[in-house]
Amino acid sequence: MGQGTEFGLVDLEEVETPGDEWEEIDVSDTEADRIARKRDREFEQFEERIKDADQFKVEQSVFDDATFAALYKLVQDGYVEAFGGPLSTGKEANVYHALGDDREVAVKIYRINASNFRQMRDYLEGDPRFEGLGGKKKDVVLAWTKKELANLERAKAAGVRVPEPIATERNVLVMEYIGNEDGRAKRLGEVHIENPQTAYEVMREYMRRLYSAGLIHGDLSEYNVVFDEGQLVVIDLGQAVTVHHPNSREFLERDCRNVANFFSRQGLDVTEAELLEFVTGPEPDPSRD
Repeated sequence: MGQGTEFGLVDLEEVETPGDEWEEIDVSDTEADRIARKRDREFEQFEERIKDADQFKVEQSVFDDATFAALYKLVQDGYVEAFGGPLSTGKEANVYHALGDDREVAVKIYRINASNFRQMRDYLEGDPRFEGLGGKKKDVVLAWTKKELANLERAKAAGVRVPEPIATERNVLVMEYIGNEDGRAKRLGEVHIENPQTAYEVMREYMRRLYSAGLIHGDLSEYNVVFDEGQLVVIDLGQAVTVHHPNSREFLERDCRNVANFFSRQGLDVTEAELLEFVTGPEPDPSRD
């Protein structure tokens, strides 16, 4: 028994069968698009309040009417009650702290005018869930948001600790907030790891479970894993691909290299090849024909 299981950091209970990899992910217009087209007084007042809020002022230029409508719809549906400040900012998305119906949540807002739009397409092309996706920026970003939701659901079903996905509307994703009253959870590269061997065994087990469920993170490193209440939590699954993606092996080898290099710097005798062999030990079984 490895230390990761011995210390209860990996749930040994039987996990659910992953969802259908071939399910269609709808990227057509949503209720938010319809709200944006048919503006009413309540929506306009909501939009003005958001624009005037300090944490959103700097981002007004990148939020279109339908993005505000998506936030409005999520508030109407009870997924978000109040917005807080930013948790992180990036080229593709900003993440905000918010209050949900009965808990704190994180609200991830993808920019429609994302700077690495072409890179997004590279991760989407070859994924059977997105065959026939058009070339419009809006369609790609909306598909990316739906993809992250689906990937989080698949990872959670496979027994990997990830932020619980809650809701999505257009280019906005609501998920579990990972952190406490002191702020967001620290990334693995930001903390002192008291027991690197345990952390490594948990990480490789997570990677193995993802692979068994037909999913590869694609950008796994110490910067996309956070430490929260004694657990490792894998984040940022937007770029994760299925094993059928033409570049899936390349992405998996890169993940193994990043993880092995990080834990080697922590003093462990681990190699990329050994980790890759462990991760790919089970045959992927995403419940497909």
